[in-house]
Amino acid sequence: MSSSPKAVKAAAALLALAALGMAAAQPPYPGIGRTATPAELKAWDIDVRPDFKGLPKGAGPVSQGQDVWEARCAACHGTFGESNEVFSPLVGGTTAEDIKTGRVARLNDRTFPGRTTLMKVSTVSTLWDYINRAMPWNAPKSLKTDEVYAVTAYLLNLGGIVPDDFTLSDANIADVQKRLPNRNGVTTAHAMWPGKGMGKAGDFDVKAKACMHDCEAEPKVASLLPDFARNNNGNLAAQQRLVGPQRGVDTTRPPGTPAAAPAQAAAAPPPSAAAATLALVKKHSCTACHGMEQKLVGPGFAQVAAKYGTGADAEAYLAAKIKSGGQGQWGAIPMPAQALPEADLKAIAAWLAAGAASR
Repeated sequence: MSSSPKAVKAAAALLALAALGMAAAQPPYPGIGRTATPAELKAWDIDVRPDFKGLPKGAGPVSQGQDVWEARCAACHGTFGESNEVFSPLVGGTTAEDIKTGRVARLNDRTFPGRTTLMKVSTVSTLWDYINRAMPWNAPKSLKTDEVYAVTAYLLNLGGIVPDDFTLSDANIADVQKRLPNRNGVTTAHAMWPGKGMGKAGDFDVKAKACMHDCEAEPKVASLLPDFARNNNGNLAAQQRLVGPQRGVDTTRPPGTPAAAPAQAAAAPPPSAAAATLALVKKHSCTACHGMEQKLVGPGFAQVAAKYGTGADAEAYLAAKIKSGGQGQWGAIPMPAQALPEADLKAIAAWLAAGAASR
């Protein structure tokens, strides 16, 4: 093997390249997660932008949206978007003139009692995206794409933005954007957002200054929620979805009360033999013709037990009668032969012979 300076340099270069390749192959944080697959990225990348990039193809009419709304949305938001006492109204406060100008006049009216969603929202993509990702409250992401289009169309119809016979789709949603009441009411003068690429303007809106010495030890509470208003809208803890870290405070208890430890569900007692047999009786549809005590089409179970359950061979006799069926003892309507599993047949016969207890 040659030991010339050139050979040594070449070997060193090869080793360096190999080391770089190994380093590149290792993840940046060994043992913590992995690189997401293209399919996972596609599943997560569902947001819809103001220019409608990311909007999936689909369509939904106002009429379908009303059906979905009444079944999945009205319980919280009201049939006409007026909402209930907890949530703010979604519809109201806009006029035909607002639709023409793109600015909601009542946003400057201090005497107007509230601010609805259609008064404030400036992009219809925001409505579509939020409904798609976060609604309904108890089952987010459960609506199909066409249902999201339909619900959005119904909400826009309630606000007078689209007509009753309108069908919202990916092909016409940009035209609907041109009728949104507050489409021209936005401003980008927020300094830190949305950034230079989208017309950043103005100075930072942060007024606080970092304290480096002689700082106040504790903050002072300037305002608080009165005790009488604490539970005004019901228990906040019960109104929060159990998704993510946020939990509402239990407003049925005084402030500062430690949260109760989650109750441990007691183990259900094992079912009794009678309960297990009753389940079999229901499973095989025996109760369609037999009541527990009284006769229906055929005799009640208690009547059968009273008549046939006293003999030494009662179980075998009853099992045979169940299996073969018959007629004449309790009326003219025959009982058809029953093809029950052997274990189930014996259990039901034993239960009848023992008196057909209901518990």
